[in-house]
Amino acid sequence: MAANPVAWFEIYVQDMDRALRFYESVLGVQLTRLEAPLSELQMWLFPSHMEGPGAGGALVKLDGCPSGGSGTLVYFHSEDCAIEEGRVVAAGGQIHRSKLAIGEFGFIALAHDTEGNMFGLHSLR
Repeated sequence: MAANPVAWFEIYVQDMDRALRFYESVLGVQLTRLEAPLSELQMWLFPSHMEGPGAGGALVKLDGCPSGGSGTLVYFHSEDCAIEEGRVVAAGGQIHRSKLAIGEFGFIALAHDTEGNMFGLHSLR
């Protein structure tokens, strides 16, 4: 495998407006609507640079694809994950595990969004 193994991610949601408010508030970013090819599909893209390292992704609402569960965990990079962690509850989410050290790999925090999905925050400080 020549590149990073993850090329794309999708976070499934039940209430797109609520999920948009949550992620835009916690991450301090603006998501962009993607005109989907199917009328029953809604997609909002996280900011990304396709030519850079890492993976792009989107919030997705599609009938028959429920949110929640914990089979896959997406980590969002930050300068200091305590900053975004501090925004989670005010945005309607819940903290699962506060910022903790993971040795030479930095720090992580785990939280649940408004749709029941667990996600991670990662920083080097």
